[in-house]
Amino acid sequence: MHILLVEDDPRLSALIKRGLEEEQLTVTVAADGERGQELALTQPFDLVILDVILPHRSGLEVLAAIRVQDARVPVLLLTALGTTTDKLQGFGNGADDYLVKPFDFAELVARVGALMRRGGTQPHGTRLAFADVLMDTTSRTVTRAGQPLRLTTREFGLLELLLRHPGRVLSRGEIAEHGWDESFDAGSNVIDVYVSYLRKKVDHGFPTKLIHTVTGVGYVLRQE
Repeated sequence: MHILLVEDDPRLSALIKRGLEEEQLTVTVAADGERGQELALTQPFDLVILDVILPHRSGLEVLAAIRVQDARVPVLLLTALGTTTDKLQGFGNGADDYLVKPFDFAELVARVGALMRRGGTQPHGTRLAFADVLMDTTSRTVTRAGQPLRLTTREFGLLELLLRHPGRVLSRGEIAEHGWDESFDAGSNVIDVYVSYLRKKVDHGFPTKLIHTVTGVGYVLRQE
């Protein structure tokens, strides 16, 4: 597995690189946003670890550029900006996970592993369908009425969960168990916001809406 680490603190980047390489991962380091974006757009990576406050170009700008070209590569934001607003902005720009500095390295390794498993190839031939939505978990593609949907890794996982349980109301707790790490704050509205992002991509422009809110309970996939 090949990871791109975009971090301007040389001591921290060296520490992360050494630690991940001890986990048998290959790490390429970029010290500023401009170089990080260049590498991300020209070389294949299995995961991007991205600081937000960077020289020359912010991490959110780099993330936006990545998402224009690749909706599926997992991106972990690693930053000192730790408010709920900061996290929602990161998720809204296409991040798959968010870890606040200072952090425990064991937690970083766990999150990297979770993102790689979540973004990796699923068993061959796994196809999920509901109404006019078709998901192929082998090729990591989703279409609605034949139109491709560009989803982030986390959006893909959320839609997969809904597709595996059509007609069943999924609580926020159930969604958190399947799509977020154990440190996720269940009291925040991150899941609600993320479902909103997914709904815009799945339902916008289509007369039949598929993702619905059940007030006080959670979310359900059904034709309505």
